[in-house]
Amino acid sequence: MSPTTPGLRAYEISIRSDVAELVGQLRELLGAQLVAYLGSVTETRAVRQWAEGVRKPPAEATRRLRLAYQVAGLLAERDQPPVVQAWFQGMNPQLEDSAPARLLREGNPDEVGPRVLAAARAFAAVG
Repeated sequence: MSPTTPGLRAYEISIRSDVAELVGQLRELLGAQLVAYLGSVTETRAVRQWAEGVRKPPAEATRRLRLAYQVAGLLAERDQPPVVQAWFQGMNPQLEDSAPARLLREGNPDEVGPRVLAAARAFAAVG
């Protein structure tokens, strides 16, 4: 992989960032409500606390948030945050008309992760 591989930088950030930094960056890209949804919490206060490092999300939520950042970061290489947010929430024909955010929240990351990433790469390629 070369340094210009689409999504490589987002992947590196998703792996190397501590949880607070990752959540803060994800909140900037997706907004606090969508991050809360992806993290399976009902209040954006939890997202703020995660971003401030006051508390940590559960391990499974952290795994999903890292994956969500990888996808969001890849999309943000070409599009502005409102487009990235819309992509996460919209029905996606490459994902059997499911919203990527819903798949990431409800599905097994090992199963849905590659599908969501492939759909994001396809969207970024035509963007």
